[in-house]
Amino acid sequence: MNYGFSYRSKTLITALVLVFAATVFATAQDDKSKRPSPPATATTTFDGITVTVNYSQPAKKGREIFGSKLVPFGEVWRAGANEATTITVSGDVNFGDKPLKAGTYSLFTIPTKDKWTFILNSEAKQWGAYERKPAKDVLKTDATPMTTKEVTERFTISLDKADKGTMLTLAWDMTKVSLPITK
Repeated sequence: MNYGFSYRSKTLITALVLVFAATVFATAQDDKSKRPSPPATATTTFDGITVTVNYSQPAKKGREIFGSKLVPFGEVWRAGANEATTITVSGDVNFGDKPLKAGTYSLFTIPTKDKWTFILNSEAKQWGAYERKPAKDVLKTDATPMTTKEVTERFTISLDKADKGTMLTLAWDMTKVSLPITK
């Protein structure tokens, strides 16, 4: 049967159907919630400022974490997995002891046994720390890690109420490090 479609029209329709199917398949393949390190969000509001952190949560899975091949001491780490972790602040704040303008930044750390350096980079959309450009770093500040008694199986970032502002806390394995964010 010929329904009035030319060979050229049938070819175009077939091509469009294939492109649509490929797009749907590709989207289904990158369902972030099904990744081994699923996405997570921490958010809080204080003094009229909203802080939101988007990150991925790798699991310990019996592995040695800090100071190992997984997260070596002294090297830049994306503070999570997959895409670089991002932090968005809706107003100007103090991040640790440094002033920070409102905006969205990628968050990296350099963990060591005795000190963690937090780095905020102006390029928010990055995959991991692989292509981080240090020239785009807008802030670096340090915090002291602490050892916990209990293991945190999944890497977790929280924003906890503090006397002033909020406390950004990263916890994984038996390590926890916190940094104040204030107005």
